[in-house]
Amino acid sequence: MRKFLGPAFAAVLLVGVIAGIVMSFNGKRADDRAAAAAQKQQADAAALVTVRVLTGSEKLDFLRDPELAQALLADRIVLDVQKAGSREIATRPDLKSFDAAYPAGTAAARKIADATGSRRIYNGFYTPMTVASWKPLLPTLEANGIVGKRGEAYFIVDMRKLVALMESGARWKDLQPNPNYAVSKSVLITSTDVRTSNSAAMYLALASYLANGDDVVASEGAADQVADRLVHLFSKQGYQESSSSGPFEDYVTMKMGKSPLVMIYEQQFLEYAFKHPRVDADMVLLYPQPTVLTKHTIVALNDKGARFAEAFERNPKVRAIAARYGLRGPDNAALFADAAKRGIGMPQQLVDVVDPPTYDLLERMIGRIESRLGH
Repeated sequence: MRKFLGPAFAAVLLVGVIAGIVMSFNGKRADDRAAAAAQKQQADAAALVTVRVLTGSEKLDFLRDPELAQALLADRIVLDVQKAGSREIATRPDLKSFDAAYPAGTAAARKIADATGSRRIYNGFYTPMTVASWKPLLPTLEANGIVGKRGEAYFIVDMRKLVALMESGARWKDLQPNPNYAVSKSVLITSTDVRTSNSAAMYLALASYLANGDDVVASEGAADQVADRLVHLFSKQGYQESSSSGPFEDYVTMKMGKSPLVMIYEQQFLEYAFKHPRVDADMVLLYPQPTVLTKHTIVALNDKGARFAEAFERNPKVRAIAARYGLRGPDNAALFADAAKRGIGMPQQLVDVVDPPTYDLLERMIGRIESRLGH
């Protein structure tokens, strides 16, 4: 018996030793894998670049979209986004603490480029200027030759007449027939503050073209004359918001009584409609004829900002997400399809588009209006 127990015990001991070696080896491999994973995680975190972006309010939700964040992770980019009025961005004392400025409008972008010395400018998406209004107003506006329907979209077919009504001090009750809105409120297009916001600057650009005899303002003399003529379009509004989100929020919450006509970006209306399954059926978008386009322009303030702008331009997922937020780009098929599903009449092509004045002349008009407003 003793003869068999010795070898058996030795065999068991050998198996135990081998098992211990195997377990030790496997444990070391697991430790190595955990260490490698930790190192990779640290390396990935180190490779991520946080880009601080200062943008106009109209693109805030777009830039904070979770799917956009995932799309930019492919380029190891994380966004930290803050908002300001597009024209206000250039005067921010902390502007150079940001990596990129993303205003609405080339004039605002040029102002930012001049303030920072940056020449790295990237143009991606765009949107036309439009007027948000209400369907109960359409019979009055159509009867007075101001609005007309073409295809599925409504156009302000006589923008010059509408500006003339505003200049003359006309009130809504003066427009007849007027079954739905015969009130004493002045006929005015509500806008943002022209001193801080690009949407109001584009409103001024459009009105200046009409006031200058259907011609782009091209001289300092014409700029002064037109600004003096149009200052009341802004002064009669009273308090004006500094960014484009304010007037649009009033439009959707306070309805026709507060905001019968509001100058907005087409993108704002579409974004709201795409996000809300039950939009007020009386809301309608009017396309001024002529109109102006607003380009959403990235100004890179350093290398990190340029990395973001370049990734933003080339990533097809970014373009698809932008369409969901109502922004036009190189391919708008998805945008038009979404609008059609929601019964929104929008023209696929805008042929009557005018250029704004040069940066310097637009600045001159804004400065002159600011001095006339007195604050």
